[in-house]
Amino acid sequence: MKIIHSIEELRALRQTLSSVALVPTMGNLHDGHLSLVERAKAAADHVIVSIFVNPIQFGENEDFGSYPRTLEADCEKLAKAGVTAVFAPSAKEMYPSGVQSVRVVPSDIQNELCGATREGHFNGVTTVVTKLFNIVTPDCACFGEKDFQQLHIIKEMVNELNVPIEIISVPIKRDENGLALSSRNGYLSVEEKAQAIELSECLHTVRAAILESNEDLRAIEQKAMDHLNAKGWQVDYLSIRDADTLAVASARTGNLIVLAAAKIGATRLLDNLRI
Repeated sequence: MKIIHSIEELRALRQTLSSVALVPTMGNLHDGHLSLVERAKAAADHVIVSIFVNPIQFGENEDFGSYPRTLEADCEKLAKAGVTAVFAPSAKEMYPSGVQSVRVVPSDIQNELCGATREGHFNGVTTVVTKLFNIVTPDCACFGEKDFQQLHIIKEMVNELNVPIEIISVPIKRDENGLALSSRNGYLSVEEKAQAIELSECLHTVRAAILESNEDLRAIEQKAMDHLNAKGWQVDYLSIRDADTLAVASARTGNLIVLAAAKIGATRLLDNLRI
């Protein structure tokens, strides 16, 4: 497995490869990331994993400085997984002038859900993903469904900008208790990790209420948020949406999903569940 830090070297390698699947990550890899790699291996002859903690998707008071950088351990896992190459550029390599004045701006959905409290986050995501697509020129790219809003926005971007790359969505990987795997789970104390399962349990309660009762959808959402807040969570949002458009669901028909973001202690966790 090659470990590449420059765009020039990555492009030279790409010219020697047949079909390529890209797995974009910020590193600190866990089994959820490795499930993306396995899906990518089934989709193309070669897998390239990018590891880049992207500064332009973090807000001023977010954890950019403390976000775990574990490149050596990550590369060991990826070599065992059969990855062809790791692209691990520096911020200077990706943003040589120190800024990114040209941006890829998502649709207005960027201002809802996670975007309501993380201004500019998805602008940073779509911009760096576009840069990675242009650098790697993959045939397909794999993204996890845990970050469902991100996945939706990237699919929308690829469709509307006519990008010739297939976006493959990969189901959430969970631990034995049902907690969605996340790099930020490492911030949790032992007690917080034991409590963190309450988020996915709450989503299952919401799903049951939608399927088994006639209660108003907004009332179901509010009851679920009140329940989590009463247990010590700080709920950012819990929202029942159309899984295809991410519009707020007004009825029980169609393809629905419930999405949630909440803090336990200082750690913000995401989860979702299809209805």
